Amino acid sequence: MSVLTIDAGTTGVTALVVGENGRVLARGYQEFAQHYPESGWVEHVPEEIWQATLAACQSALDAADEAPTCIGITNQRETAVLWNRRRGSSPRRAIVWQDRRTAGICTELRDAGHEPRVTELTGLRLDPYFTATKLTWMKRNDQRAWAGVEEGETAIGTVDSYIISRLTGGARHVTDASNASRTLLYDIRAGEWSEELCELFGVPKSALPEVVPSYGVVGESVPEEFLGLRLPIAGIAGDQQAAMFGQNCYTPGSSKCTYGTGSFVLLNTGGEAVAPEHGLLSTVLWQHPDGRLEYALEGAIFVTGAAVQWLRDGLGLIDTAPQSEALAASVPDSGGVVFVPALTGLGAPDWDPYARGAIFGITRGTGRAHLARATLDAIAFEVRDVAESMARASGTSLPELRVDGGASANDLLCQIQADQLGVSVARPEVQETTALGAAFLAGLGTGVWSSTEELARTWKLDRRFEPGKRDETHYKRWRTAVERSKGWAELG
Repeated sequence: MSVLTIDAGTTGVTALVVGENGRVLARGYQEFAQHYPESGWVEHVPEEIWQATLAACQSALDAADEAPTCIGITNQRETAVLWNRRRGSSPRRAIVWQDRRTAGICTELRDAGHEPRVTELTGLRLDPYFTATKLTWMKRNDQRAWAGVEEGETAIGTVDSYIISRLTGGARHVTDASNASRTLLYDIRAGEWSEELCELFGVPKSALPEVVPSYGVVGESVPEEFLGLRLPIAGIAGDQQAAMFGQNCYTPGSSKCTYGTGSFVLLNTGGEAVAPEHGLLSTVLWQHPDGRLEYALEGAIFVTGAAVQWLRDGLGLIDTAPQSEALAASVPDSGGVVFVPALTGLGAPDWDPYARGAIFGITRGTGRAHLARATLDAIAFEVRDVAESMARASGTSLPELRVDGGASANDLLCQIQADQLGVSVARPEVQETTALGAAFLAGLGTGVWSSTEELARTWKLDRRFEPGKRDETHYKRWRTAVERSKGWAELG
């Protein structure tokens, strides 16, 4: 038996066919366009996400030797999507999690004294990152699109809900608890949409999806809509929670870092939703079919892998992202250069939507290799900031850090990361753990695997990076640079 998993990420869709042994049997990938209509705005066309989903799945299915038995879905979180319940068409572009346009709405709500209550209910903070203020912005600024929401014709959801609606021909409007917990509209302890929060943000509760468990059959694909296939949809999780599942981080105290467009460090806290402190978030990891919720502390870093993409696409310093490793390794250090990749503001632990990217310490001796090295240093420093915040919040240091995502293939980055954390960094053989986790959830929900204990046996180590000496002077210089990058967009 095998599982088809759809990983609808920020820049493209990956589809994997995963076998019973946890190995990837086939894969497909299709990028879709990023739209930047104004400074700080990021948008996606929902139909382009759907077409990329079809193309990626077709490629994976064509390369597979056997037909999958079920579908798992994971997705970029927090992105706000509207679509017609019957036709699947969208009245406007989706507002992406990276989008900063709602900073003013967040300030307005914070100044009115709402943030403590919002945090108490959701484990989150008032930041443009999350879904609800994006919906508030649509209500205030796109009355044509919002009219359908008020009339009941237009559904609201995150990317997982949109894809499931398209897979099922509009028959199912659902999300799971891990995605719901990222919207600012979901009470993470009560395990349900909050009437209080829906009223605060002006979102009709009736337009939101039904919240279902993270594994177990919730619907099935319609052949005429999805490549001629009728398959049960049996696993759903936001990308970072799915990566935790794929990394077998099932027990309290286990942790992972995914290096994707951004980087996300999660620490399993079991059945306890720990009060978020030190710039961290408390979030739902997954919901079991019996209704039990498990939680994590999370440090969300907005730009890490995207910084390497910027070196490639914005500056032209490299032709491909993997070239960053060899270029950075060609110099012993960054030559005093510090790069703060706040290209879409700062996430954990600093949380400043008005921060902007900055490069300090440039001299006439600075070359492109120093910028590449400073970029890898920045990624490791950002993760160190979050890990140290987690140690303060939880009262214990991370025993090790499991890593995954595209940039985890960079040996130099992994070594710098181990040095900065002072703990070992473990990289698995399968680094596409986000998609793998969605496959595991779907397979667990349909009997491909019987338990998490069975799934844990599929995890195989590729390489372990042990910590060496770390440069505290460079790290202190980093923290100074971060402080100087804050509030830049407010200067006008």
